[in-house]
Amino acid sequence: MSDSMDQSLKKQANMRSCLQPMPKVLVSCRGLDGENNALAVGYCSNCSYDPPMVMVGIVPSRYSYKMIKESGVFVVNLVEKEYKDVFDYLGSHSKRDGDKLSDMNVKLAEGIKVKAPLLKDCPVNIECTVVDSIATGSHEMFVGKIEHVHADSRLVGDDGNIDFSKIKFL
Repeated sequence: MSDSMDQSLKKQANMRSCLQPMPKVLVSCRGLDGENNALAVGYCSNCSYDPPMVMVGIVPSRYSYKMIKESGVFVVNLVEKEYKDVFDYLGSHSKRDGDKLSDMNVKLAEGIKVKAPLLKDCPVNIECTVVDSIATGSHEMFVGKIEHVHADSRLVGDDGNIDFSKIKFL
């Protein structure tokens, strides 16, 4: 008997976004002129434990791209189901066309370590400093060293770890 897979059980699939599910996150940033923005990002993941780093993919034509490229900082905001309308709006509207943060009454807070806003209604906010980037085709992947993690107190155990099972992810 052969170890090869029975190819009648497999079919060619779309390669564009074959790794699912992807986290639904909002990346917030601030331009050098003090302008705040946030955008929905589909490409986001851990990329190093020591030092702790995450990676986000931003299309260069996005309004926030230049802000992150110039400021060298961003915040990854994890999104819960209750924030779906805001997520959808921020992901489908550009700051070029108006103040989408005001349109959706997004509550902001200042970062502790980076000069970028946190989205207060998101349960986890991860402040990052860009340490590298790589153009991968449609996106530029920004590698961010994690500088500070904010988490709702209901999520943090005595050991300091986040209990992700308590988050109702979008």
